[in-house]
Amino acid sequence: MSGLTAERVRHDVAELLGCDPAELDADEDLFDRGLDSVRLMALVERWRAGGAPELEFPDLAEEPVLRHWTTLLGATP
Repeated sequence: MSGLTAERVRHDVAELLGCDPAELDADEDLFDRGLDSVRLMALVERWRAGGAPELEFPDLAEEPVLRHWTTLLGATP
């Protein structure tokens, strides 16, 4: 779907959450971690510009888990 990497996805999420990318568990609920809808929309826009133009807000909101997002985005390791 895109040219995004798993590292970039993790880094972008960590940046918006104000934490180190290594602190993020690939299977944790990112809403529980502090992600909100405004930040989620920022990620959608960033990743659309980064090579996932078909990405929609519900794609990420339905399962706010890093592992799901990297799979959904076709992010390479």
